[in-house]
Amino acid sequence: MAYQLVDHLGRPIQKSALVERIAEPGLTSIRNAWAPTVASGMTPSRLASVLLAAAEGNIHDYLVLAEEMEERDQHYASVLGIRKRAISGVEPIVEEVSDSALDKKIADDVRENIAEHDGFSDLVEDMLDALGKGFSQVELDWGRGKRSWWIEEFIHRDPRFFTFDRDTGREVRLLDEDDLVNGVELKPFKWISHKAKLKSGLPIRGGLARLVAFGWICKSYTVKDWTAFIETYGLPLRLGRYGPSATKEDVEILFRAVANIGTDAAAVLPESMKIDFEGGDKGTGGDKVFENLARWTDEQTSKAVLGQTMSSDNGSSKAQAQVHNEVRHDVAKADAKSVTTTLMRDLVKPYVDLNYGVQKQYPKLKIIIEEAEDVDMIMRHTAEMVDRGMKIKQSEVRSKLGYSQPDSDDEVLVSSTAQPAAKPDPTPPAKEAVAKNRTAEPSADPYAALDELEGELAGDWEEVMTPIISPVLEVLETATSYEEALATLAEAFPKMDTKLLVQSLVKSAVNARALGDSSDG
Repeated sequence: MAYQLVDHLGRPIQKSALVERIAEPGLTSIRNAWAPTVASGMTPSRLASVLLAAAEGNIHDYLVLAEEMEERDQHYASVLGIRKRAISGVEPIVEEVSDSALDKKIADDVRENIAEHDGFSDLVEDMLDALGKGFSQVELDWGRGKRSWWIEEFIHRDPRFFTFDRDTGREVRLLDEDDLVNGVELKPFKWISHKAKLKSGLPIRGGLARLVAFGWICKSYTVKDWTAFIETYGLPLRLGRYGPSATKEDVEILFRAVANIGTDAAAVLPESMKIDFEGGDKGTGGDKVFENLARWTDEQTSKAVLGQTMSSDNGSSKAQAQVHNEVRHDVAKADAKSVTTTLMRDLVKPYVDLNYGVQKQYPKLKIIIEEAEDVDMIMRHTAEMVDRGMKIKQSEVRSKLGYSQPDSDDEVLVSSTAQPAAKPDPTPPAKEAVAKNRTAEPSADPYAALDELEGELAGDWEEVMTPIISPVLEVLETATSYEEALATLAEAFPKMDTKLLVQSLVKSAVNARALGDSSDG
C-alpha cells in the first residue's frame, strides 16, 4: 500500500494541486480584485449595521471598511504599521532539534529556503494583516523538481475572497463558483492561515478594526466639522439690515449679498439696506473642542493597537515612553509567538514533509523579540562597579554594546587620557632606607593588609566576646517572660567584662596606624 501524506488535520495531500494557483481573482470571477467603497458617507447607523452583519457571518462590507480605515486614518495606519514592522523587521532564526546529521541538514534547508527567502519579511507582514481584520490568508506557490520542493512565492489573498463556515464560524473557506454561499474547503499544504488571537471568541470579531471603528467614525465627523469651522474661523458675523418698507424681493437680495460677501468681498445693495460686521477680531476658542476630541480618539486607537500611548502621541516625555515601552515589548513578543506557531504548522512542517518525509520533531523557526535595554545606564553602572573592584568579563560588556573581540593585528581605539608606557631606566635605583614599621615591598592589593588585620580580629572573637555576652545570656535563660527579661536586663550590664575587647581594639588600632604610616611614607 502506497504511503499517503496528510496534513495536521489528517487530510490527504494532493501534490498535483500544490503547483497550481487556486485563488486568482478575475473580472468574471466571484473573486473580484475591485470593491466598491463602504467608508464613503458612513454614518453611525450604517456602521452599526456593518458590524452587526459581520457578527452574523456577512463579512464582505466589514472587510472593505477595515481596509479603507487603514487608508483614510493616518494615525491608525501608522500605529498598525508600527506593530506589524516590530515583527516583520526581525531576522528569524532556525534551531535544529538534535546534533544528528539529518536534523542539521533539515535545519540548514529550512534556514536557506524559508527563513532566508526573499519574501519572508513581506510574508510576516501579510500574515499580520490579521491584526486589523481578524484573519489573513497567504497562498503558497510551490515549485517542484525531481526530488525536491520549494516555495516560489508567498501570495497574500484579499480577505474578501473568503468566508467562515456557518456551523462554527471558525473554519476559513474560499469563495468559489462551486459554492457561492458557503465556499469550499482550503486545500492542505496550500495555505498559511493566520488568526490574530487578540480576544477570545470568533476570529472575525477579534480584529482591531472592529475595536477602533467607533473612534474612527467619531474622528471622521470631528475632522469634517473642524474643517467647516476653519473656513469661517475669525470671520466677522455679517448682519443684513432692511427697513420696514422692504419687500420680499428686497430681503432676498440682501440675503444673497450677505451670503456671498464672504467670498466675493463685494455686494450691491439699495440705499435703504446695510450690512454690519460684528465680532470678527476675536475667536471663540471652539477649535480646541475639535482638536481635543481628535487627539482623544487617536490616544484610544494607540491604546488598542500598541497597548499604550506614550511613544506614539505628542505631549509625553522620553521617560514616560521608556516606562511604557515594556508593554509594547509584551505585545510584540505575543505577536511573534503567534506568527511562528502558524509558520511552524502551515509552512515548516509541510516543507519538511514534502522533502524529507514525516519527522518526529521539526526544526524550530523563531522570531525573537529582544527587550530594549538602557545601554548608557548599563555602562555607567559597569564603570562604577569596576572602580569599586568588581571583576567583569569584557566579553559580556562587548555583547551588550555589539562589539566584537579585536584580533591581534586590528587597529584599536585607545583612551585619549591613557599615558604612554614609560621606557625602563637602565640606571639601577639607589637603595633607600626603610623604616622598621614599613614593609619593604608594597602589596599589589592595597586592601590585603586590612583584610589580614580583620582576619586576626575575627579569629579570637569567641574568647573576646564571651565575658560580655555571658551575663546577658544568664538573664535570658532564667527569665520566664519577655517583661521579666526586660526588667532584669539592666542588672547584667555591671557584670560585663570588656577588658579583652578593649585590649584587642587598641592592638588593632596601633597595627592599622602602623600600616597607614608604612603605605603613606
